[in-house]
Amino acid sequence: MTSSTTVRHSGAAPTAVPRLARPVGIVAGVVAVVHLVMGALGRGYWFDEALMLAIGRHHLDWGSADQPPVAPALAGLADVLAPGVNGVLRIVPSLATAGAVVVAALIARELGGDRRAQVLTALAQATGLWVTLFGHFLTPYSLEPLQWALLLWLLVRWTRVRDDRLLLAVGPLLGLAALTKFQVILLGAVLVLAIGVAGPRAMLRRPAFWWAALLGALIASPTLVWQAVHGWPQLRMTSVVAQESVLFGGPGPNAVAMLLLAGLLGTVLVVVGAVAAFTTPRLRPYRFVAVTFLVLWIVFAVTVGRAYYLCGLHGAVAALGAVWFQERRATGRRRWSWVAWPAGVLSVALAAAMLSASAGAADPAVPERIVGEVARVRDGLPPDQRDRAVVVGGSYIFAAYVDTAAPALGLPPGYSGNRSYGYFDPPPDDHDVVIFLGRDPGLLAPTGVVLRPVTDLGDGNRIWLGEGMTHPWSQVWPQLRTLVVD
Repeated sequence: MTSSTTVRHSGAAPTAVPRLARPVGIVAGVVAVVHLVMGALGRGYWFDEALMLAIGRHHLDWGSADQPPVAPALAGLADVLAPGVNGVLRIVPSLATAGAVVVAALIARELGGDRRAQVLTALAQATGLWVTLFGHFLTPYSLEPLQWALLLWLLVRWTRVRDDRLLLAVGPLLGLAALTKFQVILLGAVLVLAIGVAGPRAMLRRPAFWWAALLGALIASPTLVWQAVHGWPQLRMTSVVAQESVLFGGPGPNAVAMLLLAGLLGTVLVVVGAVAAFTTPRLRPYRFVAVTFLVLWIVFAVTVGRAYYLCGLHGAVAALGAVWFQERRATGRRRWSWVAWPAGVLSVALAAAMLSASAGAADPAVPERIVGEVARVRDGLPPDQRDRAVVVGGSYIFAAYVDTAAPALGLPPGYSGNRSYGYFDPPPDDHDVVIFLGRDPGLLAPTGVVLRPVTDLGDGNRIWLGEGMTHPWSQVWPQLRTLVVD
């Protein structure tokens, strides 16, 4: 599939690009099937997926402490259509993961990538370690790679054909992405900076570009208003994330992890692509992609952001690397070209290992044991206390597990002062028998409740039981809010 199609547009010279290689569809199809099957077979929830489902069922709003509404809304819709059916819950993220494979290959195609370059880019996107591990769980970060890849594809394609309709399409996509995960706002700002520095600066002079930015801001405005009304908890999450990430090694290891999560083939192509954009004349019009990647890499390394924050850019930068290798082949430098396919095979093997790890990440035994113990403690209470019992988690994870427990257990709603749960409604004031899950019962000290341990949950966590509140929930709830996970 090396034949080409020619595109003409007013203001741009006619350019030719290869057709999309058929094997790309095969790679994407395999990714879709694998993730759909993994999603359907898994009985448990990844804890962030449990949070999405809990918000979608009981607390859906234009925002929460650190979660915009798109992923919870999708979880709530899936729950209405097929309650408790994980195969339905995970359709959208699985298809989004496969879609990112196609879009990454389309970026390589826009760069002039031939069949080999397109397939290498698709393989790199398909075997990224993070997207393989979580690509079938319904979370904001499983939807983000497709959204970011589409944004980059629109800008890369505009750079080639100069069709302003592509810029107008950026607006709705940017707004939807902001309603999914807030990091895209930083991506947008860095893209403007990168285009201003590295070009094509003509993009910034197009009214369509700024109309798109305005439209994106309008679409995202409801969740931004929610954040403003509630004191911008998302901004405070930066220091919380840094504190948590330092526990795993700090800035240096985090910077390395941001590359390695691209997978074996992906890491090679990303590193090569980030350099090639500045050294290869054919790729220089697209330097803004590499500049954006490098700036965000430095920002997230210095601020110790999550290691997966750059996964949405891996495919676009890998496309640059794949086209650089194509240039070497075209000039007769084929000495190491045979390495590409063994690297692809090893990448697939590593991805398969990550898939097996993903099954353990959503092991239902953990939440089932926790909610089973909660049910046992609650059922052991006298009837008058049982009616006044409230379940409070020291972490949002415990509260989400309670809210997504099997209906047969008959558990009451879960509450927590942690993260998103801290901005939901407090427990009723007449519920003064407390079942607390966590390490530190002192978190509930403002209520005056006296707690005693009744069950060990492991890892320092226990179930605590008590009563005797001296201050009602409605009065002390703001004091119980915390973004730090216990």
